[in-house]
Amino acid sequence: MTAEEKAGQLTLYTSGWDITGPVLRDDYMDELRAGRAGNLFNAHTVDYARNLQRIAVEETRLGIPLLFGLDVIHGYKTTFPIPLAEASSWDMDIIEKSAHLAAKEAASAGINWTYNPMVDIARDPRWGRIAEGNGEDPYLGSLIGAAKVRGIQGTDLSDPTTILACVKHFAAYGASQAGRDYHTVDMSDRELRQNFLPPYKAALDAGAATVMTSFNELDGVPASGNHYLMTEILRNEWGFDGFVVTDYTSINEMVPHGVVANLKEAAELAFNAGVQMDMQGGVYSEYIPELLAEGKIKEADLNEYVRQVLEMKYKLGLFDDPYRYLNKEREQATLYSQEMMDHSLLAGKESIVLLKNEPAGRASENLLPLSKNTRSVALIGPLADNQKDMLGTWHVAGDESKVITLLEGIKKTAPNVQINYARGAGFNGNDKSGFAEALAAARRSDVVIMAIGEDYTQSGEAASRS
Repeated sequence: MTAEEKAGQLTLYTSGWDITGPVLRDDYMDELRAGRAGNLFNAHTVDYARNLQRIAVEETRLGIPLLFGLDVIHGYKTTFPIPLAEASSWDMDIIEKSAHLAAKEAASAGINWTYNPMVDIARDPRWGRIAEGNGEDPYLGSLIGAAKVRGIQGTDLSDPTTILACVKHFAAYGASQAGRDYHTVDMSDRELRQNFLPPYKAALDAGAATVMTSFNELDGVPASGNHYLMTEILRNEWGFDGFVVTDYTSINEMVPHGVVANLKEAAELAFNAGVQMDMQGGVYSEYIPELLAEGKIKEADLNEYVRQVLEMKYKLGLFDDPYRYLNKEREQATLYSQEMMDHSLLAGKESIVLLKNEPAGRASENLLPLSKNTRSVALIGPLADNQKDMLGTWHVAGDESKVITLLEGIKKTAPNVQINYARGAGFNGNDKSGFAEALAAARRSDVVIMAIGEDYTQSGEAASRS
Protein backbone atom coordinates (compact mmCIF):
# COMPACT_ATOMS: atom_id res chain seq x y z
CA MET A 1 0.00 0.00 0.00
CA THR A 2 1.16 3.52 -0.72
CA ALA A 3 1.15 6.14 2.00
CA GLU A 4 -1.84 7.73 0.27
CA GLU A 5 -3.76 4.44 0.29
CA LYS A 6 -2.93 3.86 3.94
CA ALA A 7 -4.16 7.35 4.77
CA GLY A 8 -7.32 6.56 2.83
CA GLN A 9 -8.11 3.66 5.15
CA LEU A 10 -7.88 6.12 8.03
CA THR A 11 -10.29 8.55 6.38
CA LEU A 12 -14.07 8.71 6.80
CA TYR A 13 -16.31 10.96 4.70
CA THR A 14 -20.00 11.63 4.71
CA SER A 15 -21.85 10.56 1.61
CA GLY A 16 -23.60 13.90 1.38
CA TRP A 17 -26.35 13.73 4.01
CA ASP A 18 -25.61 14.93 7.50
CA ILE A 19 -27.23 16.15 10.70
CA THR A 20 -24.11 17.02 12.66
CA GLY A 21 -22.53 19.81 10.70
CA PRO A 22 -21.67 21.28 7.31
CA VAL A 23 -20.32 18.98 4.61
CA LEU A 24 -16.75 20.03 3.95
CA ARG A 25 -16.17 18.01 0.79
CA ASP A 26 -18.39 17.21 -2.18
CA ASP A 27 -15.76 15.27 -4.13
CA TYR A 28 -15.83 12.09 -2.05
CA MET A 29 -16.50 9.99 -5.15
CA ASP A 30 -13.19 11.06 -6.67
CA GLU A 31 -11.46 10.40 -3.36
CA LEU A 32 -13.07 6.97 -3.20
CA ARG A 33 -11.90 5.97 -6.67
CA ALA A 34 -8.37 7.18 -5.89
CA GLY A 35 -8.20 5.01 -2.77
CA ARG A 36 -8.10 8.10 -0.56
CA ALA A 37 -11.37 7.37 1.24
CA GLY A 38 -11.81 3.94 2.77
CA ASN A 39 -14.94 4.53 4.80
CA LEU A 40 -18.25 6.37 4.44
CA PHE A 41 -21.08 7.38 6.73
CA ASN A 42 -24.68 8.38 6.08
CA ALA A 43 -24.74 6.17 2.96
CA HIS A 44 -27.69 3.98 3.80
CA THR A 45 -30.26 1.96 1.83
CA VAL A 46 -29.07 -1.07 -0.10
CA ASP A 47 -29.36 0.41 -3.58
CA TYR A 48 -27.29 3.47 -2.73
CA ALA A 49 -24.62 1.74 -0.63
CA ARG A 50 -24.21 -1.18 -3.01
CA ASN A 51 -23.07 1.06 -5.84
CA LEU A 52 -20.53 2.76 -3.58
CA GLN A 53 -19.21 -0.60 -2.42
CA ARG A 54 -18.93 -1.72 -6.05
CA ILE A 55 -16.78 1.31 -6.83
CA ALA A 56 -14.48 0.58 -3.89
CA VAL A 57 -14.11 -3.10 -4.78
CA GLU A 58 -13.99 -2.89 -8.58
CA GLU A 59 -12.57 0.53 -9.43
CA THR A 60 -9.78 1.05 -6.90
CA ARG A 61 -6.30 -0.45 -7.18
CA LEU A 62 -6.55 -2.58 -4.03
CA GLY A 63 -10.28 -3.31 -3.99
CA ILE A 64 -10.62 -2.88 -0.22
CA PRO A 65 -14.29 -2.79 0.84
CA LEU A 66 -15.82 0.17 2.64
CA LEU A 67 -17.17 0.49 6.13
CA PHE A 68 -20.60 2.17 6.17
CA GLY A 69 -21.37 4.04 9.37
CA LEU A 70 -24.50 5.72 10.71
CA ASP A 71 -25.75 7.22 13.96
CA VAL A 72 -28.29 4.52 14.83
CA ILE A 73 -29.04 5.93 18.27
CA HIS A 74 -32.49 4.57 19.10
CA GLY A 75 -33.55 2.62 16.07
CA TYR A 76 -32.96 2.77 12.35
CA LYS A 77 -36.34 2.87 10.60
CA THR A 78 -38.32 1.43 13.49
CA THR A 79 -37.85 3.91 16.32
CA PHE A 80 -37.43 2.90 19.94
CA PRO A 81 -37.51 5.25 22.97
CA ILE A 82 -34.69 7.76 23.24
CA PRO A 83 -31.78 6.38 25.29
CA LEU A 84 -32.57 8.50 28.35
CA ALA A 85 -36.10 7.07 28.38
CA GLU A 86 -34.94 3.47 27.98
CA ALA A 87 -32.44 4.04 30.78
CA SER A 88 -35.40 4.87 33.00
CA SER A 89 -36.67 1.31 32.56
CA TRP A 90 -33.58 -0.19 34.28
CA ASP A 91 -34.37 -3.24 32.14
CA MET A 92 -31.15 -4.48 30.57
CA ASP A 93 -32.90 -7.20 28.56
CA ILE A 94 -35.11 -4.64 26.83
CA ILE A 95 -32.20 -2.27 26.27
CA GLU A 96 -30.02 -5.02 24.82
CA LYS A 97 -32.81 -6.20 22.53
CA SER A 98 -33.49 -2.65 21.33
CA ALA A 99 -29.82 -2.35 20.40
CA HIS A 100 -29.87 -5.74 18.67
CA LEU A 101 -32.98 -5.00 16.63
CA ALA A 102 -31.74 -1.54 15.68
CA ALA A 103 -28.47 -3.09 14.50
CA LYS A 104 -30.31 -5.84 12.65
CA GLU A 105 -32.54 -3.36 10.84
CA ALA A 106 -29.64 -1.03 9.99
CA ALA A 107 -27.55 -3.98 8.80
CA SER A 108 -30.31 -4.92 6.40
CA ALA A 109 -29.97 -1.47 4.81
CA GLY A 110 -26.22 -1.66 4.27
CA ILE A 111 -24.89 -0.26 7.55
CA ASN A 112 -22.11 -2.20 9.27
CA TRP A 113 -20.96 0.33 11.87
CA THR A 114 -23.00 2.47 14.28
CA TYR A 115 -21.87 5.35 16.47
CA ASN A 116 -23.56 3.89 19.53
CA PRO A 117 -23.59 3.51 22.53
CA MET A 118 -23.24 7.04 23.82
CA VAL A 119 -22.28 6.61 27.48
CA ASP A 120 -21.39 10.16 28.50
CA ILE A 121 -22.34 10.83 32.10
CA ALA A 122 -24.24 14.13 32.25
CA ARG A 123 -25.24 16.01 35.38
CA ASP A 124 -26.29 19.33 33.90
CA PRO A 125 -29.74 19.06 32.27
CA ARG A 126 -28.98 22.10 30.12
CA TRP A 127 -26.60 20.00 28.02
CA GLY A 128 -28.36 19.28 24.75
CA ARG A 129 -27.12 15.73 24.28
CA ILE A 130 -28.36 14.40 27.61
CA ALA A 131 -31.22 12.70 25.74
CA GLU A 132 -28.71 10.44 23.93
CA GLY A 133 -27.19 9.11 27.13
CA ASN A 134 -28.21 7.17 30.19
CA GLY A 135 -28.32 9.86 32.85
CA GLU A 136 -26.01 10.80 35.68
CA ASP A 137 -25.14 7.52 37.39
CA PRO A 138 -21.93 5.73 36.34
CA TYR A 139 -23.15 2.34 37.57
CA LEU A 140 -26.35 2.44 35.53
CA GLY A 141 -24.45 3.91 32.61
CA SER A 142 -21.97 1.04 32.76
CA LEU A 143 -24.68 -1.62 32.75
CA ILE A 144 -26.41 0.00 29.80
CA GLY A 145 -23.22 0.58 27.82
CA ALA A 146 -22.32 -3.09 28.10
CA ALA A 147 -25.87 -4.21 27.25
CA LYS A 148 -25.92 -2.09 24.11
CA VAL A 149 -22.57 -3.39 22.91
CA ARG A 150 -23.81 -6.96 23.37
CA GLY A 151 -26.96 -6.11 21.44
CA ILE A 152 -25.19 -4.36 18.58
CA GLN A 153 -22.27 -6.74 18.07
CA GLY A 154 -23.71 -10.04 19.29
CA THR A 155 -21.20 -12.85 19.73
CA ASP A 156 -20.01 -13.08 16.12
CA LEU A 157 -19.29 -10.03 13.96
CA SER A 158 -19.41 -12.20 10.84
CA ASP A 159 -23.15 -12.60 11.43
CA PRO A 160 -24.69 -10.14 8.93
CA THR A 161 -27.33 -9.09 11.47
CA THR A 162 -24.62 -7.63 13.72
CA ILE A 163 -22.51 -4.53 13.20
CA LEU A 164 -19.61 -2.71 14.84
CA ALA A 165 -20.37 -0.68 17.95
CA CYS A 166 -18.63 2.62 18.71
CA VAL A 167 -18.58 3.81 22.31
CA LYS A 168 -18.60 7.59 22.56
CA HIS A 169 -17.64 10.32 23.29
CA PHE A 170 -14.26 9.70 24.90
CA ALA A 171 -14.02 11.35 27.30
CA ALA A 172 -16.13 13.37 29.75
CA TYR A 173 -18.09 15.13 27.00
CA GLY A 174 -21.14 15.33 29.26
CA ALA A 175 -19.22 17.40 31.80
CA SER A 176 -18.87 20.41 29.50
CA GLN A 177 -18.94 23.56 31.61
CA ALA A 178 -22.39 25.07 32.12
CA GLY A 179 -23.89 22.38 29.90
CA ARG A 180 -22.62 24.15 26.79
CA ASP A 181 -21.85 21.85 23.89
CA TYR A 182 -18.19 21.65 22.78
CA HIS A 183 -17.13 23.57 25.91
CA THR A 184 -14.14 22.86 28.10
CA VAL A 185 -13.98 20.25 30.87
CA ASP A 186 -11.77 20.83 33.88
CA MET A 187 -11.73 18.10 36.53
CA SER A 188 -9.43 16.08 38.73
CA ASP A 189 -8.18 12.69 37.65
CA ARG A 190 -10.03 11.16 40.60
CA GLU A 191 -13.34 12.66 39.49
CA LEU A 192 -12.71 11.54 35.91
CA ARG A 193 -11.93 7.97 36.87
CA GLN A 194 -14.59 7.60 39.54
CA ASN A 195 -17.61 9.13 37.83
CA PHE A 196 -16.98 9.49 34.09
CA LEU A 197 -14.70 6.74 32.80
CA PRO A 198 -16.50 3.61 34.14
CA PRO A 199 -19.19 3.43 31.40
CA TYR A 200 -16.58 3.62 28.63
CA LYS A 201 -14.57 0.88 30.31
CA ALA A 202 -17.67 -1.30 30.73
CA ALA A 203 -18.56 -0.94 27.05
CA LEU A 204 -15.01 -1.87 26.05
CA ASP A 205 -14.98 -4.83 28.43
CA ALA A 206 -18.15 -5.98 26.65
CA GLY A 207 -16.19 -5.94 23.39
CA ALA A 208 -16.89 -2.58 21.74
CA ALA A 209 -14.88 -2.57 18.53
CA THR A 210 -14.37 1.16 18.14
CA VAL A 211 -14.23 4.38 20.15
CA MET A 212 -15.16 7.94 19.16
CA THR A 213 -13.37 10.98 20.55
CA SER A 214 -15.26 13.85 22.14
CA PHE A 215 -15.38 17.47 20.99
CA ASN A 216 -14.37 18.94 24.33
CA GLU A 217 -10.96 19.60 25.72
CA LEU A 218 -10.00 17.99 29.02
CA ASP A 219 -7.80 20.11 31.25
CA GLY A 220 -6.73 22.19 28.27
CA VAL A 221 -6.06 19.36 25.81
CA PRO A 222 -8.66 18.55 23.11
CA ALA A 223 -9.73 14.92 23.24
CA SER A 224 -8.72 14.27 19.63
CA GLY A 225 -5.16 15.28 20.48
CA ASN A 226 -5.05 13.86 23.99
CA HIS A 227 -2.31 11.22 24.35
CA TYR A 228 -3.24 10.61 27.99
CA LEU A 229 -6.77 9.54 27.02
CA MET A 230 -6.16 7.84 23.68
CA THR A 231 -2.96 5.98 24.45
CA GLU A 232 -2.10 5.94 28.14
CA ILE A 233 -5.59 5.04 29.38
CA LEU A 234 -7.29 3.48 26.37
CA ARG A 235 -4.39 1.38 25.04
CA ASN A 236 -1.88 0.97 27.84
CA GLU A 237 -4.22 0.64 30.83
CA TRP A 238 -7.33 -0.89 29.27
CA GLY A 239 -5.71 -2.90 26.47
CA PHE A 240 -8.04 -1.65 23.73
CA ASP A 241 -7.09 -3.05 20.30
CA GLY A 242 -9.82 -1.64 18.09
CA PHE A 243 -9.62 1.74 16.39
CA VAL A 244 -10.45 5.28 17.46
CA VAL A 245 -12.41 7.61 15.18
CA THR A 246 -12.84 11.32 15.74
CA ASP A 247 -16.16 13.05 15.91
CA TYR A 248 -17.14 15.27 12.99
CA THR A 249 -14.11 17.41 11.97
CA SER A 250 -12.82 17.46 15.55
CA ILE A 251 -9.19 17.29 14.36
CA ASN A 252 -9.78 20.47 12.35
CA GLU A 253 -11.35 22.11 15.39
CA MET A 254 -8.10 21.86 17.32
CA VAL A 255 -6.99 24.93 15.35
CA PRO A 256 -9.67 27.19 16.89
CA HIS A 257 -8.99 25.46 20.22
CA GLY A 258 -5.63 27.21 19.94
CA VAL A 259 -3.38 24.21 20.54
CA VAL A 260 -2.04 24.04 16.97
CA ALA A 261 -1.33 26.64 14.33
CA ASN A 262 -2.74 24.86 11.28
CA LEU A 263 -4.37 21.68 10.00
CA LYS A 264 -1.07 19.94 9.32
CA GLU A 265 -0.08 20.35 12.96
CA ALA A 266 -3.56 19.19 13.97
CA ALA A 267 -3.15 16.00 11.94
CA GLU A 268 0.25 15.37 13.53
CA LEU A 269 -1.07 15.94 17.06
CA ALA A 270 -4.09 13.65 16.58
CA PHE A 271 -2.08 10.88 14.92
CA ASN A 272 0.61 10.84 17.58
CA ALA A 273 -2.00 11.00 20.35
CA GLY A 274 -3.36 7.65 19.16
CA VAL A 275 -6.32 8.53 16.91
CA GLN A 276 -6.68 6.12 13.98
CA MET A 277 -9.45 7.62 11.84
CA ASP A 278 -10.37 11.15 10.80
CA MET A 279 -14.09 11.80 10.37
CA GLN A 280 -14.87 14.28 7.61
CA GLY A 281 -11.96 16.65 8.16
CA GLY A 282 -9.83 15.38 5.29
CA VAL A 283 -6.64 16.17 7.19
CA TYR A 284 -5.29 12.61 7.42
CA SER A 285 -5.77 12.07 3.71
CA GLU A 286 -4.12 15.40 3.01
CA TYR A 287 -1.20 15.39 5.42
CA ILE A 288 -0.25 11.84 6.50
CA PRO A 289 1.97 11.20 3.43
CA GLU A 290 3.73 14.51 4.00
CA LEU A 291 4.14 13.96 7.76
CA LEU A 292 5.50 10.48 7.10
CA ALA A 293 8.05 11.77 4.60
CA GLU A 294 9.19 14.41 7.10
CA GLY A 295 9.58 11.87 9.90
CA LYS A 296 6.95 13.52 12.08
CA ILE A 297 4.96 10.30 12.32
CA LYS A 298 6.28 6.74 12.32
CA GLU A 299 5.59 4.24 9.55
CA ALA A 300 5.22 1.49 12.17
CA ASP A 301 2.39 3.47 13.78
CA LEU A 302 0.77 4.08 10.40
CA ASN A 303 0.89 0.37 9.58
CA GLU A 304 -0.56 -0.50 12.98
CA TYR A 305 -3.42 1.97 12.54
CA VAL A 306 -4.25 0.56 9.12
CA ARG A 307 -4.12 -2.98 10.52
CA GLN A 308 -6.67 -2.07 13.18
CA VAL A 309 -9.10 -0.77 10.56
CA LEU A 310 -8.59 -3.63 8.11
CA GLU A 311 -8.97 -6.16 10.89
CA MET A 312 -12.46 -4.86 11.66
CA LYS A 313 -13.40 -5.15 7.99
CA TYR A 314 -12.07 -8.71 8.08
CA LYS A 315 -14.06 -9.58 11.22
CA LEU A 316 -17.21 -8.32 9.53
CA GLY A 317 -16.56 -10.71 6.66
CA LEU A 318 -16.25 -7.94 4.09
CA PHE A 319 -13.17 -9.43 2.45
CA ASP A 320 -15.09 -12.68 1.89
CA ASP A 321 -18.19 -10.89 0.60
CA PRO A 322 -18.16 -7.08 0.33
CA TYR A 323 -21.91 -7.14 -0.37
CA ARG A 324 -22.97 -9.24 2.63
CA TYR A 325 -24.85 -6.28 4.14
CA LEU A 326 -26.35 -5.28 0.81
CA ASN A 327 -29.21 -7.69 0.14
CA LYS A 328 -32.38 -6.04 -1.14
CA GLU A 329 -34.67 -8.92 -0.15
CA ARG A 330 -33.36 -8.93 3.41
CA GLU A 331 -33.82 -5.18 3.63
CA GLN A 332 -37.45 -5.42 2.53
CA ALA A 333 -38.16 -8.28 4.94
CA THR A 334 -36.54 -6.57 7.93
CA LEU A 335 -37.64 -2.93 7.85
CA TYR A 336 -40.69 -2.36 10.05
CA SER A 337 -41.10 -6.10 10.62
CA GLN A 338 -43.59 -7.25 13.22
CA GLU A 339 -40.70 -8.16 15.51
CA MET A 340 -39.48 -4.57 15.35
CA MET A 341 -42.91 -3.04 15.91
CA ASP A 342 -43.78 -5.31 18.83
CA HIS A 343 -40.55 -4.51 20.62
CA SER A 344 -40.94 -0.78 19.99
CA LEU A 345 -44.29 -0.90 21.76
CA LEU A 346 -42.92 -2.95 24.67
CA ALA A 347 -39.88 -0.70 25.11
CA GLY A 348 -42.12 2.35 25.01
CA LYS A 349 -44.37 0.99 27.74
CA GLU A 350 -41.48 -0.01 29.98
CA SER A 351 -39.76 3.37 29.59
CA ILE A 352 -42.67 5.35 31.02
CA VAL A 353 -42.00 6.89 34.44
CA LEU A 354 -44.95 7.65 36.73
CA LEU A 355 -43.97 10.33 39.24
CA LYS A 356 -47.30 10.88 40.96
CA ASN A 357 -50.67 9.18 40.70
CA GLU A 358 -53.39 10.98 42.61
CA PRO A 359 -56.23 13.35 41.80
CA ALA A 360 -55.81 16.89 43.10
CA GLY A 361 -56.63 17.00 46.80
CA ARG A 362 -57.32 13.25 47.07
CA ALA A 363 -54.01 11.65 48.05
CA SER A 364 -55.60 8.33 49.01
CA GLU A 365 -56.89 7.69 45.47
CA ASN A 366 -55.25 6.72 42.19
CA LEU A 367 -55.87 8.71 39.04
CA LEU A 368 -54.44 6.08 36.69
CA PRO A 369 -55.58 3.92 35.08
CA LEU A 370 -58.44 6.17 34.07
CA SER A 371 -61.86 4.99 35.16
CA LYS A 372 -63.87 3.10 32.57
CA ASN A 373 -66.70 5.47 33.48
CA THR A 374 -64.78 8.41 32.01
CA ARG A 375 -67.05 9.96 29.40
CA SER A 376 -64.86 12.76 28.07
CA VAL A 377 -61.17 13.58 27.88
CA ALA A 378 -59.49 16.86 27.01
CA LEU A 379 -56.29 16.19 25.10
CA ILE A 380 -54.22 19.37 25.07
CA GLY A 381 -50.75 20.27 23.92
CA PRO A 382 -48.38 20.47 20.94
CA LEU A 383 -47.53 16.76 21.12
CA ALA A 384 -51.13 15.56 21.12
CA ASP A 385 -51.56 15.37 17.35
CA ASN A 386 -47.94 15.32 16.27
CA GLN A 387 -46.03 12.69 14.33
CA LYS A 388 -42.55 14.04 13.67
CA ASP A 389 -41.69 15.27 17.15
CA MET A 390 -42.83 12.01 18.73
CA LEU A 391 -39.89 10.30 17.02
CA GLY A 392 -37.54 12.21 19.33
CA THR A 393 -34.10 13.62 18.77
CA TRP A 394 -31.61 11.66 16.61
CA HIS A 395 -34.29 9.59 14.90
CA VAL A 396 -32.08 9.54 11.77
CA ALA A 397 -34.05 7.40 9.29
CA GLY A 398 -37.36 7.23 11.17
CA ASP A 399 -40.47 7.82 9.06
CA GLU A 400 -42.94 10.20 10.70
CA SER A 401 -45.78 8.88 8.54
CA LYS A 402 -45.57 5.61 10.49
CA VAL A 403 -46.18 7.32 13.84
CA ILE A 404 -49.53 6.79 15.57
CA THR A 405 -50.25 10.08 17.30
CA LEU A 406 -51.54 10.26 20.85
CA LEU A 407 -54.84 11.61 19.57
CA GLU A 408 -55.22 8.79 17.07
CA GLY A 409 -54.24 6.17 19.63
CA ILE A 410 -56.70 7.34 22.28
CA LYS A 411 -59.52 7.47 19.75
CA LYS A 412 -58.80 3.88 18.70
CA THR A 413 -58.45 2.65 22.28
CA ALA A 414 -61.53 4.43 23.64
CA PRO A 415 -63.94 4.86 20.71
CA ASN A 416 -66.90 5.64 22.99
CA VAL A 417 -65.15 8.44 24.88
CA GLN A 418 -65.58 12.04 23.74
CA ILE A 419 -62.12 13.45 22.93
CA ASN A 420 -61.89 17.24 23.11
CA TYR A 421 -58.61 18.13 21.42
CA ALA A 422 -56.91 21.51 21.49
CA ARG A 423 -53.29 22.28 20.64
CA GLY A 424 -53.24 25.13 23.12
CA ALA A 425 -49.72 26.37 22.46
CA GLY A 426 -46.56 25.66 20.55
CA PHE A 427 -43.19 24.57 21.86
CA ASN A 428 -41.64 28.05 21.84
CA GLY A 429 -42.71 31.65 21.98
CA ASN A 430 -45.39 33.61 23.81
CA ASP A 431 -48.39 33.01 21.57
CA LYS A 432 -51.47 32.63 23.81
CA SER A 433 -54.05 32.60 21.05
CA GLY A 434 -54.82 28.92 21.63
CA PHE A 435 -55.36 29.19 25.38
CA ALA A 436 -59.08 29.94 25.22
CA GLU A 437 -59.79 26.85 23.11
CA ALA A 438 -57.71 24.69 25.44
CA LEU A 439 -59.46 26.00 28.56
CA ALA A 440 -62.85 25.43 26.97
CA ALA A 441 -61.89 21.84 26.12
CA ALA A 442 -60.78 21.28 29.72
CA ARG A 443 -64.00 22.67 31.19
CA ARG A 444 -66.21 20.31 29.22
CA SER A 445 -64.17 17.19 30.00
CA ASP A 446 -63.96 14.77 32.93
CA VAL A 447 -60.18 14.41 32.63
CA VAL A 448 -57.40 16.49 31.08
CA ILE A 449 -54.36 14.86 29.44
CA MET A 450 -51.57 17.32 28.72
CA ALA A 451 -49.23 16.32 25.88
CA ILE A 452 -46.33 18.68 26.41
CA GLY A 453 -42.57 18.48 25.95
CA GLU A 454 -39.93 19.35 23.38
CA ASP A 455 -39.88 19.36 19.63
CA TYR A 456 -37.26 17.03 18.23
CA THR A 457 -34.78 19.84 17.53
CA GLN A 458 -34.68 21.12 21.11
CA SER A 459 -32.38 18.31 22.22
CA GLY A 460 -29.29 17.03 20.49
CA GLU A 461 -25.96 18.31 19.32
CA ALA A 462 -25.55 22.10 19.47
CA ALA A 463 -28.94 22.36 21.21
CA SER A 464 -27.89 23.20 24.75
CA ARG A 465 -30.09 25.36 26.99
CA SER A 466 -27.26 27.54 28.19
